Amino acid sequence: MLVPYDSLVQLPTETFEALIKEYLFTQLEDGSFSNTDADGLKTAIVQCKQALKQGVLVVEFSEEDESIAIRQREQLGH
Repeated sequence: MLVPYDSLVQLPTETFEALIKEYLFTQLEDGSFSNTDADGLKTAIVQCKQALKQGVLVVEFSEEDESIAIRQREQLGH
């Protein structure tokens, strides 16, 4: 199930940013994101929020294993 962007912005800022950071750190592993200093992380968080707002990235909640993750829309099998 996809979580609407409007619902995401209602989350506490810390929660929303923790979700984004988790996504960014998974991107470190595959090389898509490489800048982990404070300024680079702030910039990446802003970029992720914009991509979520535009629908390039989406938040998917899996009821099966009760997990939540950010994914690229184009990678979804829906």
